[in-house]
Amino acid sequence: MKRNLGPAYVAPQALWITVFFAAPLLIIVAYSFLQKGLYGGVEPVFSIQAWVDMANPTLLKVTLKTLWVSLAATIVIILLALPCGYSIARSKNQALRLFLVIVPFWTNFLVRIYAWISILGNEGFVNQALRFLGFRAEGFQFLYNQGAVVFVLVYMYLPYAILPLFSTIDKFDFTLLEAARDLGATRMQSYTKVMIPNIKGGVITAVLFTFIPIFGAYAVPLLIGGKDSYMLGNVIADQLTKTRNWPLASAISMSMTLLTAIAVFLFAFKKPKEQQTVKDIDPLSQPNGKTIEFLHRSPEQGKKKPSGKGAA
Repeated sequence: MKRNLGPAYVAPQALWITVFFAAPLLIIVAYSFLQKGLYGGVEPVFSIQAWVDMANPTLLKVTLKTLWVSLAATIVIILLALPCGYSIARSKNQALRLFLVIVPFWTNFLVRIYAWISILGNEGFVNQALRFLGFRAEGFQFLYNQGAVVFVLVYMYLPYAILPLFSTIDKFDFTLLEAARDLGATRMQSYTKVMIPNIKGGVITAVLFTFIPIFGAYAVPLLIGGKDSYMLGNVIADQLTKTRNWPLASAISMSMTLLTAIAVFLFAFKKPKEQQTVKDIDPLSQPNGKTIEFLHRSPEQGKKKPSGKGAA
């Protein structure tokens, strides 16, 4: 009789997840319901003061600003990653282009941030080039604003969107685009109504891989942004190191974790209710000459019901 070794194989993974994920999460949850210590840390006294303090208008303003920066950076990343992923998928030199996408990962995160500071700073390469071309001598202020934060965040997390989009687009049947063009669709319609719905899984993955880490970003807003670029990651760090309010830092962290977890579960368990299909129509029967029609209907709607005469 063969022994079932399944639990033995799963045990190391379960232990790893418990020790390095579940246990720290439980500690954060517990700290958020304890009283702030006089010199930092927590006192073993139940309290919900940390959750009450989260209603602070200043903290709510920072939360909205964090959402705005995260959404803006994620949208720009997806708009840039889609053509990049498509270009790599259609290229004959996929290995080389993927290599160029992965190369930035070989450099430390902080080194890349300081590289952009040296490029965009008041005495950086861009301002020196503008002075050489005859622009104003004092230069331009490219750093320490929300635009600079969004720009550097896009650079930092763009590869995280390109890779899953490339993986999905590479499996796409590109003959469908040619078929859509033959049926009268424009180039843009063939992309938006044929390709995009078929790579929706890759788009969702790219959104999650970029929005979640940007939402908790700390280093980029700290080094690139100014006073108006303060994000929740910076608030958590300040509560831990400066004001030493560990319960409030834990409550903010738990709120961010719950928000991102809800978004992940919504994307993961949402089942498409409608399926996009292409219906061929006789071009001679179309008064406007269009030969393609895109319909959104479920599989049940696509089944033909027997007519009354046929049933009889």
